[in-house]
Amino acid sequence: MTSTDGLRLLPFRGLRYAPDRVSSLTAVTSPPYDVVVRPDGVRYLETADPYNIVRLILPHAADPSARHRQAADTLARWRADGVLTPDPQPALYVYEQRAGDVLQRGLIGALRLDGPVLPHEDVIPEVVDDRAQLMRAAAANFEPLLLSYRGRGTATGATAVIERTVRRPPLLATTTEDGFAHRLWAVTAPADLAAVDADLAGRQALIADGHHRWATYQRLYEQTPGATPASPWACGLVLLVDTARYPLQVRAIHRVLPHLTPEAALTGLGGAFRARPLPADLTAALAALDDAAGNAFVLAGGPDTFHLLDRPDPELLARTVRGDRPESWRGLDATVLHSVLLDAVWRVPDRPSDISYLHDARAAVAQAARHGGTAVLMRAASEDTVRQLALEGVMMPRKSTSFGPKPASGLILRTLDA
Repeated sequence: MTSTDGLRLLPFRGLRYAPDRVSSLTAVTSPPYDVVVRPDGVRYLETADPYNIVRLILPHAADPSARHRQAADTLARWRADGVLTPDPQPALYVYEQRAGDVLQRGLIGALRLDGPVLPHEDVIPEVVDDRAQLMRAAAANFEPLLLSYRGRGTATGATAVIERTVRRPPLLATTTEDGFAHRLWAVTAPADLAAVDADLAGRQALIADGHHRWATYQRLYEQTPGATPASPWACGLVLLVDTARYPLQVRAIHRVLPHLTPEAALTGLGGAFRARPLPADLTAALAALDDAAGNAFVLAGGPDTFHLLDRPDPELLARTVRGDRPESWRGLDATVLHSVLLDAVWRVPDRPSDISYLHDARAAVAQAARHGGTAVLMRAASEDTVRQLALEGVMMPRKSTSFGPKPASGLILRTLDA
């Protein structure tokens, strides 16, 4: 699609769970599909309620086509049975997440794909292909991705609409197991919708979380016969947050290398990094990582075996890290991990069967232990670094950073068959 100068966030008729058809809203929600730890997390969510959203976002069957058809059939059945029901009129949705001192508010809507949206990570083609087949079969966006933009940081424009709206009773309210309270409101007043539209007209967004879903939206539009800029396929479901008003949290995404034993990982270093044993405590290991200067990682072979890798060989860095990128990119931990350790030292193939990405350090350590492999625990890059590289058009290594809090899946869906 031809790019436009600003963002267009359009109202849509949200598809939501009927409260009287499920045990609770908490029991039918899920983390985003790429955060659920498989297979244990999938099984846990499936048993929480027979209508848990994980049956749509992570269906499991003998082959991919069967999985996608299963999700589509499940969605059709739940709609026909009144488990999922459409809201009476199109709306933008104010979405609030709160836990302790963390408060995030934003707008959920159907964002036109021709707006200025900046990616900062590459995507895995196989994942985009799988997500595209799933969404095409179901004709639905199951979960919003997370976008950020820089507003004025004051209660004007879209932010004023949000902060007026949250004074009203919400459409739904629930608290998920991670301790976050979630609330949702519909915005339908023409004056409010016009205020949002005018405020976003000169904005650009950064993909905070959901690069694969954004790439999927674009592929679906390009590959859907007869799709026009006015069709549902020309938009994708997003949560848009003004980080000048509601700063995002930035966390690391860890790697699990199931086929590389901890012993092989350490002996294979060959002086590439200094390796030091750490106390047999994950919290202490992560604290040591945070305190380390320069590029550093924690290698974990199980819940009580940790080593800090730091002080990489400068000559090796110069030889293996691309020289045609900005210094801020060359110095990223994720850049050094992939260019130096994974590619040059350990020679781990860049494919899903050899590298898994987990957002939770404890889950990464546990998964590595189950497979007899190695977890590489990471630190997060700053939002300012991510945004600056995105503005320069420089892609970070995939899964470099996790922004949050992420929207819970299952609170609102968007159908594409209307």
